[in-house]
Amino acid sequence: MTEGTLVSWKKKKGDKVSAGEVIAEIETDKATMEWESPEDGTLAEIYVEEGGKVNVGDKIGFIGGEGEEAPKKEEAPKEEEKPKEPKAEAKKEKKPQVETEKPVPAEKKEKEAAPVAKVDNGEEARIKASPVARRVAAELGVDLASVKGTGPDGRVTETDVRAAAKTKGPAPAQKTPAAAKPSAPSIKVGEGARIQLSGMRKIIAQRLVESLGPVPHFYLTIEINAAPLMAAREELKSAGEGADTAKITVNDFVLKAAVQAAVKVPRVNASFDGDAFVQYADVDLGIAVAIEDGLLTPVIRAAQNKSLREISEQVKDLASRARNKRMKPEEFQGGTFTVSNLGGMGIDSFSAVINPPQGFILAVGKVTKVPVIDDSDQIVPGHRMSITMSCDHRVIDGALGAEYLKELRHLLENPALLLV
Repeated sequence: MTEGTLVSWKKKKGDKVSAGEVIAEIETDKATMEWESPEDGTLAEIYVEEGGKVNVGDKIGFIGGEGEEAPKKEEAPKEEEKPKEPKAEAKKEKKPQVETEKPVPAEKKEKEAAPVAKVDNGEEARIKASPVARRVAAELGVDLASVKGTGPDGRVTETDVRAAAKTKGPAPAQKTPAAAKPSAPSIKVGEGARIQLSGMRKIIAQRLVESLGPVPHFYLTIEINAAPLMAAREELKSAGEGADTAKITVNDFVLKAAVQAAVKVPRVNASFDGDAFVQYADVDLGIAVAIEDGLLTPVIRAAQNKSLREISEQVKDLASRARNKRMKPEEFQGGTFTVSNLGGMGIDSFSAVINPPQGFILAVGKVTKVPVIDDSDQIVPGHRMSITMSCDHRVIDGALGAEYLKELRHLLENPALLLV
């Protein structure tokens, strides 16, 4: 994490706070985290408004003792003062040269005087407004100079801008083109819009390059006879109407089988590490969960010690919190391998990209009803499911991957083994 977004303040300026009390929420690239007060005191100052981007290490507020005043942000004044001194010195050094040069024509003086108009832009830049407020003002055509700020020290907030847009109407037409000009070059002919990457999409892009580039992928695919699995699922459903057993899904069976197969073939539960590979004692199972901005992989720790029902319950809990961005970092970090299931979205089969430093990932397709040939060479209806294993060839070779998939198929075609 290099930056975050300050989603909301749970306390207002001047409120008393206690150590460990949640006072703000900060959104990272993958989750919205609660930020707790490090000490007792008063929230004397807020430096970053809701919706503002914050770099790691930036000050967001000041918690002081009784009667202690908050220091103002010094960064901006220092930046303004520093350029002034060199300019003054430069003018002094240039004076002798100006005296020896020819007089400047009046026309040139008028041209040089023209940039004075930039002073207005400087005044606009000095208006205290949150980044979100500036963006919304540009979208709604609101003149920030005409908006009265209700934030700390008169800072203009998004709410102020939207209120001004309703009551005062848009800003003068002269300033609208100026606000629109910077975005025009970024849109090419034929493009509808240019959408900035979210923090999560940036991380996903980075991780994919890190994976497909240096990690030598190869793929093994098997077809599972899913008829026994579907029968077991239906039996559990009919026997447990209204009970927890009715909530166990086909994906839960697949996850349990993937874990148990890794216990039977422990050499696949490993990752590459320079001049060696690390074989893990526990099976920490990653589950790919699609959310609005991309993909999260919550991890079930020591999954080999959990029953089918325990895995089912934990998956539902992790998936729900992942979609609401309410996960702790340790809940989606690590993992020894991952299962990605797109069967529920109608995908027959696919291959997934390994999440380094894991040694493999399983890609699970949907259960399809197809005509099959039985042991008596008769064509009968059957259920089939495709599973593709993407392997890091530095850790898993073809024979080892085939051994793991053989065990996985045996478990899924005999689901009663997953219930004991």
